[in-house]
Amino acid sequence: MSTRPRISFDERGWCNACQWTEKKKTLDWAARERQLGALLDKHRRDDGEFDVLVPVSGGKDGSYVSYNLKHKYGMNPLCVTVTPPLPLPLGDRNLRAFVESGYNHISINVSYDAVRTLNRRGLVEMGFPYFGWLTAMQAAPVRLAARLGIGLIFYGEDGEVEYGGSTETDKNPIYDVAYMKRVYLEGGYERVVETAGLSASDLNFFKFPTTEEIARTPIEITHWSYFENWDPYRNYLVAKEQCGLQEAESAGAGTFTNFAQNDQALYGLHTYLMYLKFGFGRANQDASIEIRRGAMDRDQAVNLVRLYDGHYPEEFIDIYLDYYQMTREEFDAALDHWANRDLFEKVDGYWQPLFTVA
Repeated sequence: MSTRPRISFDERGWCNACQWTEKKKTLDWAARERQLGALLDKHRRDDGEFDVLVPVSGGKDGSYVSYNLKHKYGMNPLCVTVTPPLPLPLGDRNLRAFVESGYNHISINVSYDAVRTLNRRGLVEMGFPYFGWLTAMQAAPVRLAARLGIGLIFYGEDGEVEYGGSTETDKNPIYDVAYMKRVYLEGGYERVVETAGLSASDLNFFKFPTTEEIARTPIEITHWSYFENWDPYRNYLVAKEQCGLQEAESAGAGTFTNFAQNDQALYGLHTYLMYLKFGFGRANQDASIEIRRGAMDRDQAVNLVRLYDGHYPEEFIDIYLDYYQMTREEFDAALDHWANRDLFEKVDGYWQPLFTVA
């Protein structure tokens, strides 16, 4: 969608996600695998210490990356989970199955009140309902790697390149803390975290290492999708076979798939706010991925988007109100603030699109 942040289009009207799909067909993946091998050899250790840190949720992508690092490339990964604020039972079971499939793992449980405060501020001030948790997801692994002397962090896909956004990293696999703050935290880190009035101890896992700390232990942060043609469905199949991943019994909130984002209840709110702000929701996002990987044609995708997109997560509302400590009126006001009036109008208490996906 043209409303996606940081997206761009060429003279044909192709977005940069589709341009990247086209480019991947002729990319020299063998050269990138050699580049991967050199990066891993640079950080490889033979003393039994961890040589790479992998943030995981127990879902398909972190599991796939961890499996390849350990079993294909002989690395010794330390897997790290920042526990989501409203975990779902299936997510808990999948994470346990992943760990039991043979991985060293640390769960980080950040201060409950602190992350709730930051998530509420993110909801109200940025339309970003798990901003605090995502901040910890970015900051805590870097902080932990610096403390343990691990010089390499591997995330899964580069969403900016794969799904349409900044192209800064399509030719350079390594990025830094400044990029994390500017792109993944949408420039809101200082506004939400540093002015929250929380104690230094409560903010520990939300703070990135200082420049001096990183200078003592230089850390390279990267994405697996730079080095291998990224395929979310393939990742799911590998994670299911090798790491015990289970899909949900029914499709996720606001989409037609059942094998991703099953770890927490706040994701449904995140994608609904995405829909209100930009006019595309989870089904639109998933359908676009399926088209680009050649598994669906556009007509099928349009039908699915019309059927599923923009789902109001009614099934979780009581949980949200209790978590954010808001009344229904306060909660709806926060959502209303972020609704794009050029794209939506409110009818009988619900936002309805002024556009049709055709």
